[in-house]
Amino acid sequence: MANEKITVVGTNIAEKASLIWNVADQLRGPFKPHEYGLVILPMTVIKRFHDCLLPTWQKVQDTYDKVKGLAVIDGFLTRASGYQFYNTSPFTFDRLLADPDNIESNFRSYLSGFSDNVQDVLSKFEFDNVIKRMVESNTLYLVIQEFNKPKGYLGPDKITAVDCGYIFEDLVRRFSESFGEEAGAHFTSRDVIYLMTDLLLSDADLTKAGNVTVYDMTMGTSQMLSCMEERIHELNENTVVTCFGQEFNPSTFAIAKADMMIRGGDPNNMRFGDTLSDDKFKGYTFKYCISNPPFGIDWKREQKEVEKEAAKGELGRFAPGLPKISDGQQLFVLNGLSKLSADGKLAIIQNGSPLFSGDAGSGPSNIRKYILENDWLDAIIQLSTDQFMNTGISTYIWVLSKDKPAYRAGKVQLIDASHCYEPRRKSIGTKRNDITDYCRGLIVQAYGEFKNNAIYGEKEGIYCQSKIFDSIEFGYYKITVERPLRDEQGSIVTKKGKPVVDAELRDTENVPMKEDIQEYFKREVLPYAPDAWIDTKKTKEGYEIPMTRYFYEYKTPEKSEDILVRIMTLEKEISDSLQALFHEEK
Repeated sequence: MANEKITVVGTNIAEKASLIWNVADQLRGPFKPHEYGLVILPMTVIKRFHDCLLPTWQKVQDTYDKVKGLAVIDGFLTRASGYQFYNTSPFTFDRLLADPDNIESNFRSYLSGFSDNVQDVLSKFEFDNVIKRMVESNTLYLVIQEFNKPKGYLGPDKITAVDCGYIFEDLVRRFSESFGEEAGAHFTSRDVIYLMTDLLLSDADLTKAGNVTVYDMTMGTSQMLSCMEERIHELNENTVVTCFGQEFNPSTFAIAKADMMIRGGDPNNMRFGDTLSDDKFKGYTFKYCISNPPFGIDWKREQKEVEKEAAKGELGRFAPGLPKISDGQQLFVLNGLSKLSADGKLAIIQNGSPLFSGDAGSGPSNIRKYILENDWLDAIIQLSTDQFMNTGISTYIWVLSKDKPAYRAGKVQLIDASHCYEPRRKSIGTKRNDITDYCRGLIVQAYGEFKNNAIYGEKEGIYCQSKIFDSIEFGYYKITVERPLRDEQGSIVTKKGKPVVDAELRDTENVPMKEDIQEYFKREVLPYAPDAWIDTKKTKEGYEIPMTRYFYEYKTPEKSEDILVRIMTLEKEISDSLQALFHEEK
């Protein structure tokens, strides 16, 4: 019941996050509500570091006294701390609070005692100016005091790495909402993440221990990575999972790197920068890629670098084409594909535009062509509306594979899971629906069984539907149909023995790629325009995936006589009610 795992040692995670957020009571006045997160997010990370290191604090102090004169001391201190980070400061939160008169200098000394990798995390929060504001408003001591209360304890013996991730998620969401940001840019709910992980791993053979790499190009607080690691270890606890991620938001990057350090992973695999314009993983490939990039966001800021990358052709990430400048979703798809190993698999969330935006020959269409003609598109799963906290639109999970099994070769599976959800008791922003364990089970079963026209669940209730198509089904030729110009007498006007084209009569037709163009032309055009011809030089190839059309079900309109009966019944009910009302008044 993974998406229901919201407690640890009797503590509700949302409640824990609320208690931490209540530190805001100490910030009212000096800080505006949208600024509370500037204090609470870094302080939560610092307290998590503090509580993890507390059991080995004395050992680190003793080790530091012995080795502080050496040129290289990191290895000694990380072994002493038990983590890939440490703090050599003589202070703990208890000791800081014992000396209120020197709280600022002691707190700064405490922070400077952290190892360099923690310093990198703290620098992304730009916490120095925040500390100054807390000192000026006499709130620094009070905030540290609040975090040091039992309710603020974040040690790993009480709060696991996975559950701490939940707390970080909740705090980021609250901060984003108060700051007026699109919280969904940093937050993907666990029910959606677990569906993505289960789709990626549904056919994985992890019976033998080995090494698996996972990459998230827009990792946020890295919870997709931690969920993948969790799922893989459920299949085989001996599998070594190495996670890699890139993030452009400083605060969420800091949380992701902190989370990775605490979980024992390599913090150097968490890299800061804009994925589109500053790829931090050039030359890397990964077994799995999982991501929820921003959609409907323009790429004007990255345009120069993206176009330089596209100019590299096959040596770059964006050779097939570029989408319209107002929507960079497909750039992330291309980046993900460039990072997949020969047996790699990608799950990425998209809105509807990558399915059909752009005409034949356009960048978006050429990107679809590139994916389909390489036979990398495995499946698309349509989710219900209201699945994300910052948008109520329909969303889709694209599953792409560079190593499809033979029975899926040349095929694409479409799954309509828009009816496969359960309403939430309480909405979170615009998220009103959840993919429960039951719903997720139906979708993963549909994906795994790979059946055409198969329904899973109850058609009148919760269900999803699977359909299988040949890849060529989504291709078409856009042909240009020309007609001759005629004079007032109806004769064809010629020039150098050739008919002059009448531009006003020019038309285009989309011919399914699975059909012969000439046969289509004879059947669909010539009977209505015998003088028409095809300008073959203008023929273009296009690809689109009209998912809604494939799952459309015609519903017979209600008979007019039935409507009349219903109207007359309603009129009679209204009339009877009015008569009864007037009778009572008399």
